[in-house]
Amino acid sequence: MCRHQFNADVQSANMDISKGREVLPKNVKPIHYDLTLEPDLEKFGYEGTVVIELDIVEDTTSISLNTLDLNIHSTKVSSGSKLITSSPDVSYNKDTQTTTVSFNETIPAGSKATLTQTFSGTLNDNMAGFYRSSYKGDDGSTRYLATTQMEPTDARRAFPCFDEPALKSHFTITLIADKNMTCLSNMDEASEKEVDSRVSGGKKKAVTFNKTPLMSTYLLAFIVGELKMIETNSFRVPVRVFATPDRDIEHGRFSLDLGARTLDFYEKKFNSEFPLPKMDMVAIPDFSAGAMENWGLVTYRVVDLLFDEKTSGASTKQRVAEVVQHELAHQWFGNLVTMDFWDGLWLNEGFATWMSWYSCNTFYPEWKVWQGYVTDNLQSALSLDSLRSSHPIEVPVKRADEINQIFDAISYSKGSCVLRMISKYLGEETFMEGIRRYLKKHAYGNTQTGDLWAALSDASGKDVEKVMDIWTKNVGYPVVTVTEDEKENAIHVKQNRFLRTADVKPEEDKTLFPVFLGLRTKDGVDEGLTLNKRESNFKVKDLDFFKLNADHSGIYRTSYTPERLKKLGEAAKNGLLSVEDRAGMIADAGALAASGYQKTSGVLSLLQGFDTESEFVVWDELTARVGSIRAAWVFEDDKVKDALKAFQRDLVSHKAHKLGWDFKDSDGHIEQQFKSMLFSSAALSGDSKTLNAAFEMFEKFKNGDRSAIHPNLRAGVYAIVLSNGGEAEYDAILNEYRTAKTSDERNTALRAIGRAKKPELIKRTLSLPLSDEVKGQDIYLPMGGLRAHREGIEALWAWMKENWDALEKKLPPGLTMLGSVVSICTSSFTSKAQMDDIEQFFKQKSTKGFNQSLAQSFDAIRAKAGWLGRDRDDVEQWLKEKKYM
Repeated sequence: MCRHQFNADVQSANMDISKGREVLPKNVKPIHYDLTLEPDLEKFGYEGTVVIELDIVEDTTSISLNTLDLNIHSTKVSSGSKLITSSPDVSYNKDTQTTTVSFNETIPAGSKATLTQTFSGTLNDNMAGFYRSSYKGDDGSTRYLATTQMEPTDARRAFPCFDEPALKSHFTITLIADKNMTCLSNMDEASEKEVDSRVSGGKKKAVTFNKTPLMSTYLLAFIVGELKMIETNSFRVPVRVFATPDRDIEHGRFSLDLGARTLDFYEKKFNSEFPLPKMDMVAIPDFSAGAMENWGLVTYRVVDLLFDEKTSGASTKQRVAEVVQHELAHQWFGNLVTMDFWDGLWLNEGFATWMSWYSCNTFYPEWKVWQGYVTDNLQSALSLDSLRSSHPIEVPVKRADEINQIFDAISYSKGSCVLRMISKYLGEETFMEGIRRYLKKHAYGNTQTGDLWAALSDASGKDVEKVMDIWTKNVGYPVVTVTEDEKENAIHVKQNRFLRTADVKPEEDKTLFPVFLGLRTKDGVDEGLTLNKRESNFKVKDLDFFKLNADHSGIYRTSYTPERLKKLGEAAKNGLLSVEDRAGMIADAGALAASGYQKTSGVLSLLQGFDTESEFVVWDELTARVGSIRAAWVFEDDKVKDALKAFQRDLVSHKAHKLGWDFKDSDGHIEQQFKSMLFSSAALSGDSKTLNAAFEMFEKFKNGDRSAIHPNLRAGVYAIVLSNGGEAEYDAILNEYRTAKTSDERNTALRAIGRAKKPELIKRTLSLPLSDEVKGQDIYLPMGGLRAHREGIEALWAWMKENWDALEKKLPPGLTMLGSVVSICTSSFTSKAQMDDIEQFFKQKSTKGFNQSLAQSFDAIRAKAGWLGRDRDDVEQWLKEKKYM
């Protein structure tokens, strides 16, 4: 997006444009905030006073700081005991979200000053800044609590502040509230006294918290509301879980115990004590992200913190564990040591993602999370990064309104994959030693990516920066094409930029990545081979069996000849490949077919050859690849679609029947997910045995037997009966959404509801997202199921066009949700004509805040259109030959 006004805007706003960024001037530096807030949970407003102590860095006659949607009532500037002014000239720049306080007298460099402001704001319902969240009381009435979400740039919505990660400060928070309310902030309580309310005139309590360590504004948090609590003292400092009164607080027990164990584990691993006096984790009824790592006061979506063993399945348990361990990793990586600006976001998110898998693997080795990593994190990174509209891991960010768009699979998944790659390259223990040195050196400070590489180089003696900079500063990744030279007993490997749209231009293929080849042979894995140039030859002792990217810790796709792919299929059957190798090989083959490197018929044959496969993760990838073919073919002729469905049925049914769908206490974590996944996949492809079983379970469930559907099967059974049933099934599942006790049960119902295909049911589904019945945080849930069928995809897009104004109002463009909704409503199309329609619609609209999501949708559609153009006949031919048509 071109901004011709850029420089003019910036200068008039008294902003600094060093490094091409809009940042605050460097003339003053905050050192302490004394912030008092009194929320009004009836009128949804709040009153505040902030006293900011400043170091004067340069002679100054003005102070600029960030504010957004605040009314400033009074401003006073003093230096030492001298009042500089109590009526300064205060101006506001909406574009840069800055308030500038100007005065006649110069405050000299090296002195101190104090800025005092009184202000008021709205407890908004946008889940940003200081906002309100609602839940139902015992009597059915709507009750509220006030809570915060400051990341990335919403502290300025809560109070006037210097809202940049590098401007760390100390904070002393005071909250004024009714006496029955719980008040929480990052630190523990220092004192409580009775005060006169500014809001209601009566008596209230003022709770003041101890001063925080040096920290960034985006990590500040405060909550006022009626809350229940459980606590454990099994860690060095108290760990507590809070929830609203409508929740069973015992459902927080799993997270509570895991949180205490995890903090203990991280302290030892990082050789660094958790520096706060307590750790609180709070389930918030309205929350836009999954969770937020506020220092000492982590906030979560209810479904990501509270877990009921009786009503939720194995995959939910794993999700909760990963989220808790991710947020607690941030207490060091992000909170103690913070990136200096948002282009370093990946340092926070990539590491916390990697660390959550690392710790999950230590705590629950039987979950085998590193296997799932290949089909989950790695594939989501490779998928997004195969689009032209992806971005580098370190992405230059200029303005506040661009930041939300980089909270994506590149910062999280690709970031964590780069760390996995480097941890394999250095060895895990050396990698951890580097992390310890990094945390020790930069505690309470701010860093750039180079600081992490320096610490890892220091610990390993290797030039990490030289190897890794290429991965973080460039967009995309390579496809490595392998050919064989039998005379020389060697393989020839060549790297090129990989794009899903299969149209790489020469100027886009200039980056040469250091590719860790991880060559697997019968003798084991050679981790020492790296391809640093465009192409090279490598000797292989025995060409009979070899495979590149052992265990898929490298970020690239490998393209083999059809003959070699066939041999690898045999090697998989003969036990020569690890689970990660098998799953990764299938993922590569599927992605390469979709982008024209191989024929789709070859992939279908490869998948067919895996029918004796025994591992869940491999089956997960097999079904995902069949799913992506079916999704690309969703607008094709019914005969072909039915044939692909029959192929899926053929592939999975036998295995589904063999494993069964009864659950025993002795079933392991992975086995539970395996049974559930195969059952759903078979029934959704029309297998009569599983289909009948699903309807039988549902019938009993509908008639009041809540135990008839096992929690692991719930999502699958709902999807099956909605896809094949009618109004009765729809009504029963909608009722389940309205009445179920836990968030997980309700979400499962809402997520499935879009599977119903009848026009009148689609219409009912589409009446939900913008209704009061669905919380803003869940707006995308009823849309998800609609993407499973042609009728739903078309209806979603029509609905979006019709309701655009309402959507923009409900989901302000500066926040992330609008981008997700645009993506859901557009990315399932598969033809140029459909893309032209979308382009036409958005031509007259401002796409600020979601232009990245839109570009990614266009790339995804282009890629599918190209795939169909190349392989439509090839797939039909194969299906005919194999008698599926």
